[in-house]
Amino acid sequence: MKEVHVVTVFLQHNDTILIVKRSAAVGSFQGRWSAISGYVEPQTTPLHQAYAEVREETTLTTGGLRLLKEGKAVAVQDGEHGVCWVVHPFLFDISDPGKVSLDWENVEKRWIKPHELDQYETVPALAEVYRTLTG
Repeated sequence: MKEVHVVTVFLQHNDTILIVKRSAAVGSFQGRWSAISGYVEPQTTPLHQAYAEVREETTLTTGGLRLLKEGKAVAVQDGEHGVCWVVHPFLFDISDPGKVSLDWENVEKRWIKPHELDQYETVPALAEVYRTLTG
């Protein structure tokens, strides 16, 4: 099974986290809920990629972000796509959730309590990946 490295970035404000609904234009898991995510590009680090994805998908800059935790990578087997996603999780605190503006990759956003993740149809293992950051 091919390994593909991705970042998953949870944005937190007070006691809520941001989840986003993936658009029909993205390459996988269209219509599912996720955190801010993306492929780790060659010649970059997961942390650098996490900042880049947040900037691209939400228009937030580093000025409004504070890194709370970088978790250990989590392997998520995906038989449907024949891939082992190696997920590099991050948790950031944001100062102003009103500044989040989505790009084309996501069509909806919600601020939810972390325990509500299991109530949504998400990308594989999203709740488990979150728990590695807070566990």
